[in-house]
Amino acid sequence: MTATMRSLSRGTVARYATGSIGTGGFATLPGLVLVFYLTDTLGVGALAAGAVITAAKVWDVLIDPVIGRASDRALAARGSRRGLMVIGALALPVFFVATFAVPAGLPPAASALWVFVAFLATATAFSLFQVPYIALPAEIGRGYDDRTRLLTWRVVVLSVAILAFGAGGPMLRDLGGDEYGGYLTMGLVAGVVIAAGLLVASTTAPRGVVVPPDADTPRVRDAYRAGIAALRRSQSFRALLGAFLLQGLATGLMLAGANYVAVWVLKDDAALTFLFVALIGPAILGAPVWGVIARRIGKERAFVIASALFAVACLLLVGLLWSPGGWVYAPVALAGVAYAGMQSLPMAMLPDVIAVDAAENGDGQAGIFGGVWTAGETTGMALGATLLTIVLAVTGYTASVAGEVSVQSSEAVTGIALAFSLIPALLVVTSIAVMNRYRLRRADIEGADAAPVGVGGADDA
Repeated sequence: MTATMRSLSRGTVARYATGSIGTGGFATLPGLVLVFYLTDTLGVGALAAGAVITAAKVWDVLIDPVIGRASDRALAARGSRRGLMVIGALALPVFFVATFAVPAGLPPAASALWVFVAFLATATAFSLFQVPYIALPAEIGRGYDDRTRLLTWRVVVLSVAILAFGAGGPMLRDLGGDEYGGYLTMGLVAGVVIAAGLLVASTTAPRGVVVPPDADTPRVRDAYRAGIAALRRSQSFRALLGAFLLQGLATGLMLAGANYVAVWVLKDDAALTFLFVALIGPAILGAPVWGVIARRIGKERAFVIASALFAVACLLLVGLLWSPGGWVYAPVALAGVAYAGMQSLPMAMLPDVIAVDAAENGDGQAGIFGGVWTAGETTGMALGATLLTIVLAVTGYTASVAGEVSVQSSEAVTGIALAFSLIPALLVVTSIAVMNRYRLRRADIEGADAAPVGVGGADDA
């Protein structure tokens, strides 16, 4: 019996969703504070800060398909993906703390190198967990609606985690005394909580899974080739990944820019917490609603509607250029409602794509799909932070070390506002155009789930 026939219990849904405490924390805190930490505490220039984060993420993108291959090999050899997940969960907090443990007084160049090495190790540990974690819904979910349910509740927990880390992280930083001690305290507490969430989720990886003897688990040198092959043969995978990557770029840009918006546009450090409450509160309530909508009109249509709603909200935020103020929380809340759908629906569609591919081409490729997906997601989020640093550099943003008082030009403040509004809107509109090439519908998925492996299913290439 394969894993796709296992019963999807409430306990499995809950434990799988708990992993989003860790994934949400890791996605939120570095995305929110790492660029700001580099430019406004360590004195690293904007472009150099972007180069540090981008270089670390490029490594992450390169390693993800290899980890996907290793995950598939582990499944074939030992009947479970759990081992890599546990290793990643245990290693991550050590390197996460190190990322925010730069000693005071270190020159900016040395500080940048420290953060690069530590963050690269942290991202690698996270990928050891994340790649197999992404592959699990195709194995533990029994069908179209079960996968929607599994990923809907994951996004509910993800939204709570983003709120907790997004609001609580800066609060811990501020309670830690000086800026260096504050970031270290934040990194220590967050690292432990992230690890706990990842370890709980690793228990959902099935044991004793029987993989067909002809399942393709490529060698290391073929891992990239297998990922490219998955992209080439599945048009729907290309469309879904392309849309998700562009949206990751948009949300990564906004996440990295939120601290700058609070400090330099709204001129209120506390506004960062309120921005996150306004965004994530509606997202927590919205995720189950998007699940209901998806069951009625299809995931792909619901995803497009959520994306369009997010783009509208971003366009409304352009008003920050002329009148920054408390009104900003209303469009941010609208974006939060949309964000819930933009997260839960594509992640629920990915296992559908994997199921169709398994029906057509044989089982054993979920890890490859998960590796390519994680690489794409990582690329989007990383380049979002990079794009922000480019905007900051072009508009003349001035970096500073802890304790210095800096003044920003009107051009720099305008750049921050546009990076939080117009640019994300354009990226999301582009993602909707890409998503129009997604061809799978409910009937295709249900046919693939019912078909013997390697037989039937919709032709998606």
